[in-house]
Amino acid sequence: MINDITLGQYFPGDSVIHRADPRMKLIIAFIMIGAVFAASSLISFAFLALVVVLLIFISKISPLVVLKGMKPVLFILFFTAFIQVFLTRTGTLIAEWWIFKIYSDGLMMAFKMMCRIALLVASTSLLLSYTTSPIALTDGIEGLLSPLKKLGLNTHDFAMMMSIAMRFIPTIIEETDKIMSAQKARGTDFSSGGLIKRAKAMIPIFVPLLASEIRRADELSCAMICRCYRGGEGRTKLKELKITSNDVILLLVCIGILALVITANILTTHFGLPI
Repeated sequence: MINDITLGQYFPGDSVIHRADPRMKLIIAFIMIGAVFAASSLISFAFLALVVVLLIFISKISPLVVLKGMKPVLFILFFTAFIQVFLTRTGTLIAEWWIFKIYSDGLMMAFKMMCRIALLVASTSLLLSYTTSPIALTDGIEGLLSPLKKLGLNTHDFAMMMSIAMRFIPTIIEETDKIMSAQKARGTDFSSGGLIKRAKAMIPIFVPLLASEIRRADELSCAMICRCYRGGEGRTKLKELKITSNDVILLLVCIGILALVITANILTTHFGLPI
């Protein structure tokens, strides 16, 4: 069921990652994204997979939660692998059928792309949504974007919109599951027929879902107005953000991970190992 999807949910805890400054976690997340895209060898991918396992252990988030968070990107994973396998025409020819040819480089590229997407989703989820509350994430985004205030940009509203969007991902997923269950009870079939038929079957889901989210957005705006919400001007925070020594250590460790990934790529190329 799609309500098993955990992407965007927050799981309270008291781990080192939970206690880290949200601004620092955003910076670390960007560095991890750079490390994932910089990885090009099997050794560097294996090293990043070990880092994700350590993040799961340190944050005390269940591995099942991380696996469930992969559900929304499964289509992207397999579609990317399919494109790489059948469009890459270099390397050793492994199999051939009709107009389709599978080469060794295509399989390798497909594996690397799947690993890259999976590591990207898992690492950013563990550093941000799973271990950072929406309020803390809003404060972190606003803190990082605060220099842009000198240019006249309203960074608080932008941070608020980002955090609200992430906060309502689980709500939209739950709402979609309820609508699908109601449509199935009325006899709608989502699993049979061709692509066009399945696309038409999704219309009874999108229309009520869109109406529900518009109503929810209107209710949220009314609630914010009734509570005299007026953006970042003149607002104070219950908890002021402070960067501690643990945050600096986490940042240095993450920079070290990026350096090790680049080093692994260079050594792999230098010694002629499989990449």
